Amino acid sequence: MSLKKLNTVLATAVVLFTLYLGSSFVLPVEASFPGLPNWPSGDSGFPIVKGSREIAMGLAMGALLMTGHRRALGWVLLMVAVAPFGDMVNVLAHHGSTAAALGIHGLTSALIAATGLLILRETGNARKATAPAPTAQPA
Repeated sequence: MSLKKLNTVLATAVVLFTLYLGSSFVLPVEASFPGLPNWPSGDSGFPIVKGSREIAMGLAMGALLMTGHRRALGWVLLMVAVAPFGDMVNVLAHHGSTAAALGIHGLTSALIAATGLLILRETGNARKATAPAPTAQPA
């Protein structure tokens, strides 16, 4: 499997999971918030805010993936990796489960960042391969 195909599969998985996660917070189901004890109830508005954030990130990444803007997608994936990292810090700061913080949020952040780096590597190699060779300058 080529690097481009692998990256496309990974980016698609990130987009679909992000949209699924976002919709699970927005839809009227009893949500649980992994790792945090005594998190606000569904009446607090927290699920809608978190879900809206996830859906917006998923749509942005999906649009870049669908339109073929792979270099921009790589950078956006790196930026999006900050959200689960922030969730991890939030869980740890509020004395939540360390295992959930690292195993869910930390691992998610690392996987998204790795996908972004792989796409940037792929697009960097493609850019070098298509760059015109420098011409000799007359003396």
